[in-house]
Formats: sequence, C-alpha cells, structure tokens
Amino acid sequence: MTSWEVLALVAGGVMAGAVNAIAGGGSLIVFPLLVGLGLPGVAANVSNALAVAPGYAASAAASRPELSAQGRRVLVILPTIVAGTLCGSAILLVTPREVFDLVVPFLLLAAALMMALQDRLRALAGHPGDTGPRRQTVLLQVAVFGCGVYGGYFNAAMGVLLIAILALVLDEPLRRISALKNVFSAVVGITTVLIYSVFGPVNWAVVAVLAPATVVGGYLGARIARRLPGDVLRWTIVVFATVVALVLLFT
Repeated sequence: MTSWEVLALVAGGVMAGAVNAIAGGGSLIVFPLLVGLGLPGVAANVSNALAVAPGYAASAAASRPELSAQGRRVLVILPTIVAGTLCGSAILLVTPREVFDLVVPFLLLAAALMMALQDRLRALAGHPGDTGPRRQTVLLQVAVFGCGVYGGYFNAAMGVLLIAILALVLDEPLRRISALKNVFSAVVGITTVLIYSVFGPVNWAVVAVLAPATVVGGYLGARIARRLPGDVLRWTIVVFATVVALVLLFT
C-alpha cells in the first residue's frame, strides 16, 4: 500500500465517519474508494463494513446526552436489530447480490421521500403518540428488523433508512432519533464485525487504516449534528439519501 493510498483511506474514513454520524451514507464514500484501489466487490463491501463500525460506536458515545431516558427502548430493540443483521449478513455470504442491489436505490429514494414529506405522512398516518404504545412497539420492531437486514447485507446509507423510519414511528425530536440511529448502527457494525471477520474476505490492512479515521470522523460528526437545527438536519439527510440512491442507480 503506497503512502498516497494510505492518505486517501484516512481522508475517506474521516469523511465517512462524519457523514454516518450526521445522516448516514458514509459507506458510499469508502466503498467506491476501496473498489478504486483494486479490491473486489465483496471484499470491498465486508472490509468497508468492518472499517466503519468503530466510527458508529464513536458516534453513539458522543450522542449520550440525547440518549437520556431512552435506555429501556434501546434494550428492547437490540435483539431485533441483531437478528435482522444476522439475516442480512447470511444473505450477503450465501446468495448473489445482483437482485438486492437493484432494490437498494429505490429503498433509499423512498427513505428520502419519507423524510421530505415527514409532516404530511404523519398527518395521514396519525401522530406517533396517537398510535398507542403496543402498536408503536410493533411498528418499531418491524422497522428496525428490516433496517438490520439491509445493514447486514450492504450497510451503506443504512442510517438514512433508520432515521427516516424512526422519525415516523417515534414522537421524539430529530436529534434524539439521530442518537438512536447511532446506537443501532453501532450494534449492526459490531454484529457484522463478528460475522465478516470469520466468514468474509476481509482486507485487514485496509481496515487497520480506515477504522481509526472513522472513529475521529464519527465523533466529530455527532457533535456537529447536535448543533444543527432540526430542519437543517432533516434536509441534510434528504440530500444524502438522494445522492447515494442516484450513485447506486447509475453505477
């Protein structure tokens, strides 16, 4: 690995960690970079998943103030997102990725549309607080499981899907929802580390360079997200989701 390649990986890792903390989609910075450096697609995918996992953990740690009084919610949902991630990881390792890749851009565009029309959708579906605690819990579990499957398979922009769905289901400020997204993304990252490190074709040299950079970027990104007004954060997410979807659709 040349010094220029190391610098490119460090810069990409910091950017990806920050983007993941703010809105999700940072893996779309790292994944094309790894492919451009010559890694095969599956190796780039699993190495990318392992490299960004520490950045998710740093984002979750930096989001502790927004996680206050959400401990029980996190504990209830953790098994569901772990189960979804295990299913998604199994899909990646045992099946071709072509069919799922066709679906991914449309999932992201749907997430962007959900965020852009969040107020109107809430008016049609009812305020999250009006659904009743049992129905809200069921919706949340189903949504998180689906995001876990997606994150275990491809990971890129999983945070966008998480934050879009959580914003519709939960009656919480966007900053607190973003903090939840960081925790769940960290759980997905840790789970994929355990699976891919054993069964996946990981390039450990790449991971060793990228992982510390994503930690720095993830911590900085979470602090930036805390200072962004709610509307700015929401439209930032919409833009990231749309750009990532278009990149996937036309590449």
